Amino acid sequence: MRTPFLLVTRSCKAIHRLQQSAFVSPVSALYRHQTNSVLRNSSTVSCKDDRSYYITTPIFYVNASPHLGHLYSAVIADCLHRYKLLQGFNSKFATGTDEHGLKIQQAAAAAGKDPLTFCTDVSERFKHLFNSCNISYTDYIRTTEQRHHQAVKHFWSVLWNKGLIYKGSYEGWYSTQDESFLTALQVGDAVDSSGNEIKVSLESGHKVEWMKEENYMFRLSAFHAQLLDWLKGNPQAIQPEIFYQVVLKWLQDDLPDLSVSRQRSRLQWGIPVPGDAEQTIYVWLDALVNYLTVAGYPDIHNQWWNVAHHIVGKDILKFHAVYWPAFLLGAGLPLPQTIYVHSHWTVGGKKMSKSLGNVVDPLERSKQFTTDGMRYFLLRQGVPDSDSDYTDDKAFKLLNAELADSLGGLLNRCTAPALNPAQVYTAFCPQSFPSEQGGRAVGEDYHMLEAVKNLPAVVEQHYESMHVYKALEAISACVRQTNGFVQRHAPWKLERSDITDQRWLDTIIHVSLECLRMYGTLLQPVVPEISDKLLSRLGVQPDERGLADVNFLPKIRGMDCPFEGRVLGSDTGVLFTRLENLDRDKQNPKKTKKAKK
Repeated sequence: MRTPFLLVTRSCKAIHRLQQSAFVSPVSALYRHQTNSVLRNSSTVSCKDDRSYYITTPIFYVNASPHLGHLYSAVIADCLHRYKLLQGFNSKFATGTDEHGLKIQQAAAAAGKDPLTFCTDVSERFKHLFNSCNISYTDYIRTTEQRHHQAVKHFWSVLWNKGLIYKGSYEGWYSTQDESFLTALQVGDAVDSSGNEIKVSLESGHKVEWMKEENYMFRLSAFHAQLLDWLKGNPQAIQPEIFYQVVLKWLQDDLPDLSVSRQRSRLQWGIPVPGDAEQTIYVWLDALVNYLTVAGYPDIHNQWWNVAHHIVGKDILKFHAVYWPAFLLGAGLPLPQTIYVHSHWTVGGKKMSKSLGNVVDPLERSKQFTTDGMRYFLLRQGVPDSDSDYTDDKAFKLLNAELADSLGGLLNRCTAPALNPAQVYTAFCPQSFPSEQGGRAVGEDYHMLEAVKNLPAVVEQHYESMHVYKALEAISACVRQTNGFVQRHAPWKLERSDITDQRWLDTIIHVSLECLRMYGTLLQPVVPEISDKLLSRLGVQPDERGLADVNFLPKIRGMDCPFEGRVLGSDTGVLFTRLENLDRDKQNPKKTKKAKK
């Protein structure tokens, strides 16, 4: 999605000319209904299927090819979608493209293409990237689709019939590139490339022009109290907490009404206002309704809309946490369960920019690091609360250390014919590793078992709060502990002809395989291909990979293990091949040569 709505403020000389249509104050007439909507949303919503879950990314504006930030949004949503499926939920996952607006209209004309052809070309690039990176969306929505046009027109009509949209006149600064009106405080002086003095947006730096036009306004100001009630009653509605506080701070100020249409003479590439051929529905209102379109609106949509969760970047927080809930309250619809907010990616400490030549092509990097490698890096390094920094060197180091060496090395050790010649899920000996300390196990081994036993709960907590990096941090720490367990007891040094040693060797392998089974299961939402390869190597069948199947190391509790004695799956080679940083090798030829020797 894109930049701000058209705002009406005192400094912009907004003149409201109410139409003659009957209007009852929304504060009095709608308060009871809206309060009920908020209360209904603040508790667990009962629906046809209480195991349904609906997750969305923003729909992405087709003014340019996809970049790293777009993929990051999609990978986070995909991770949550896959995790919900593992929990047994019926999950719907939507992404797509936002294709209306003046900027698209102008870009298409400059490219010598009709707008729909232009939009289709760019939208296909997003779809290709997501398919290449294993984004398992269940619905790909485009705002140029007929089903979306019908939903937007219906939504508009509901707001209009409730008296929440009125016709007014607006005069102020406007940025075509940002597709937004700006207040005087948001505009500054600058000089263009020809030396002419111009006015620019202080936020984007784009040129602005003074204009006046008649359009339709939404009574955002009427929903100030309800929005505060919603947030104060639902402190988990916006996560992480730092962004919840940002929205509360915004709501300390007055909320001006919003312009929700443009004159058709200026903007043809959009959805016409119902009943007024001279006006086009403003692109932000149009775009936000996509979430309802996918849910089935205006027909049967409760199963999905009652369990909606949004993933958004911090730059579009206000539109999703203030304007969108106000629209929904006005339409009498439940509010989203959760709005998960993530921060941005910088490159080498600098903002990505074409002029700096540091824009990272996510498709190219996913080929270089593999699909799962790219997914793992983004989710392991991405911190929702603050901006994260990308460099190729960071990716090489992280992926080699955690996927190739640590996780891949552990699997290789435990399935190597030298240690496991029978290629089976070896037996566990309770005398060697009793439930209480004793036998041949030591204190550190029990600490490891406790950490791995608690891992599903830790991972669930972090997946649910969108702190996936913390979940991966916890998994990585346990993988290191398991490698330490194997290294500590050095099974390759045990005497196989000694029955006691052989039982201890089998137990070491059994415990390590159980740990690997846990890691493979919990990593499925993040690195689906690597997880499948790992679990298949352990002989874990597809119907044994749900979260209900984890049941870590039942033998130590005197219970049967369904995997014990089972033949391992076929060896499909290295779990994750170590990556070579050719650019770094060129810069350090002596070091590389020495390493080869």
